[in-house]
Amino acid sequence: MSTKVYATGKRKSSIAKVWLTPGTGKVIVNGVSLDTWLGGHEAIKMRVMQPLRLTKQDSAVDINASTLGGGYSGQADALRHGISRALCNFEANFRSILKPHGLLTRDSRVVERKKYGKKKARRSPQFSKR
Repeated sequence: MSTKVYATGKRKSSIAKVWLTPGTGKVIVNGVSLDTWLGGHEAIKMRVMQPLRLTKQDSAVDINASTLGGGYSGQADALRHGISRALCNFEANFRSILKPHGLLTRDSRVVERKKYGKKKARRSPQFSKR
């Protein structure tokens, strides 16, 4: 069975395009391995690999992904979302494993826009009585 499954993951302004194929457990992101791409961020690497560990597919599938937009943390969460969706397309019964952990929900939190007369989105200038 040499099926190639595609899914898209999103988080903030980041997008991850994920292709999942049966294999040996290689994770390639933007042409480099996951360890090279994320450097020393072990907690973020664990977050990216969470859907594979929950479904026990960390050594059964290969992942080739490309990410764009935002920073490395948002891209990593988009990659996690994309891997989760690809696993559900790959095997339908993985949905019942991933859904309770919230891995199939797109995290819709984004930065609030700055308003005029304010220093940031809500922070007002310091009040001066005199």
